[in-house]
Amino acid sequence: MERLIPHLSRLHSETKLADITDVIIQQDMRYASAFLPASFVDMLFLDPPYNLTKEFNGTQFKKCSQAQYAALLDEWVQAILHTLKPCATIYICGDWQNSAAIYEVASRYFQIRNRITWEREKGRGALRNWKNCSEDIWFCTLADDYYFNAEAVKLKRKVLAPYRDKSGVAKDWQESENGKFRLTSPSNLMTDITIPFWSMPENTDHPTQKPEKLLAKLILASSQAGDIIFDPFLGSGTTAVVAQKLARHYVGIEREQKYACTALHRLEMAANCTAIQGYDDSVFWERNSTQTPKKAQKNTPASFAETKSMLDLTGDRPNA
Repeated sequence: MERLIPHLSRLHSETKLADITDVIIQQDMRYASAFLPASFVDMLFLDPPYNLTKEFNGTQFKKCSQAQYAALLDEWVQAILHTLKPCATIYICGDWQNSAAIYEVASRYFQIRNRITWEREKGRGALRNWKNCSEDIWFCTLADDYYFNAEAVKLKRKVLAPYRDKSGVAKDWQESENGKFRLTSPSNLMTDITIPFWSMPENTDHPTQKPEKLLAKLILASSQAGDIIFDPFLGSGTTAVVAQKLARHYVGIEREQKYACTALHRLEMAANCTAIQGYDDSVFWERNSTQTPKKAQKNTPASFAETKSMLDLTGDRPNA
């Protein structure tokens, strides 16, 4: 942290886009957002604290009423609304308890396109309730003119009942050395996501860390190379890391210094390893079924000196 803290930015006056591109801002998003430039965001990933009593590195978020949470969410959205391009895509995360509040607020400012539900296989069982093992992501846009690439996020599944036409040709599937597979279109139900656990390189001690595979799907579907991805609740840095791995730019805001430094450290590691677990050969694979990459990639952390030019964290910055 001593090594990385000097490379975190803090905003106290209006900034230019060049000063915040590929930068992590360590501040409260409601304060920092006021100094961000207008209309620079291609894709917004909004993952605020859920309406649960939860501790983040000593800072506690306390559960409140649905009306109070909706008011908080409205405040967060208004703070960053000016940063969105007219063609921007917005993803807002939540769970079943605050989905109603998300819909209420999102419908005021955006066009709601869909609600993604993804399976979070971790979770405690309950004696008098169903196990809670899913989360929601609301897919929104500012207008009808938006980017979406379904071909970039197809899922490769094993074929259990391979069908052939009358001439014996495989229909909608292909046979390979590893078996029979079919490319399927992306849906709003994702059951192929693995929560980061202790043995995965991407795992951190952040209590609500999102999987890299999940962010990769959203970023590939809703942005192009060189676009800017904005995450005002960056946490341990998954959005920034995946954006960098997929040749996008990022702007991240994180209030907790520890997690902001964790994000910088993960960006260092990502400079040497661009692999995303569950994503290989430009397709997503079912959980625990990805093929072995043809070329092994190193997963050795680079020194900050070796990667700082790539991360564009050198030199003095205004407001830094």
